[in-house]
Amino acid sequence: MRNVLIVAPLLALSVAAAPACATKEFVRTEVGNTNARVDTLTQALEQVQARVTQTDARVSQVDQQANAAAASATAARTVADNAADAASAAAVAANSATGRVEAAETAARRLLYEVTLNEDEGNFEFGKCDLSDRAKAHLDQIVAWLTANPKMAYIEIEGHTDNIGPSAVNQRLGLERAEAAKVYLHDQHQVPLHKMNVVSYGAEKPLLPNTTREGRAMNRRIVVRVLS
Repeated sequence: MRNVLIVAPLLALSVAAAPACATKEFVRTEVGNTNARVDTLTQALEQVQARVTQTDARVSQVDQQANAAAASATAARTVADNAADAASAAAVAANSATGRVEAAETAARRLLYEVTLNEDEGNFEFGKCDLSDRAKAHLDQIVAWLTANPKMAYIEIEGHTDNIGPSAVNQRLGLERAEAAKVYLHDQHQVPLHKMNVVSYGAEKPLLPNTTREGRAMNRRIVVRVLS
């Protein structure tokens, strides 16, 4: 009977201890599983961070390449603009030089008729090459004289400016003024183009000093000469 009493408590302790052991094992298993998931998530996060870092590096590289391309395009446009300006200046210089050569060739010709169209006679405004009605009327008179004197051989038209502005601009403006007279004589009166020569002197041959407004106005002019 006594032995029975001793065994009973031992059985009770065994029964009570079994669930406790099972609970600890479960906890250890769950903790292990949780740690494994945490490790997996940590590795995944590290991989994502690595990809983000790589992406940022690629974006930065692309930005640098884009900025370099934009800078190259700007530099190329500047070079192209400078080249265009140089070409324009060269064309003006070439036209002026050609006109001067032809003017030199006609210097030996005999002067038959001459008209100067400046502020008083041509009304050339600052920076403009348009012919006023007064200037056109004077050109009409030249044609009337030519009609009455048909032995004319050549017409030389000089373009002049005041000294305001760059030399290249004045050379071009003087040429445009002379060309305007040439075009008018051809279009309105059918004067043959090969019978006319234009030359620009820019501001090189002023009639009056350019120190006054009146002087500059007189220097903005064209000179038309009829040569034998």
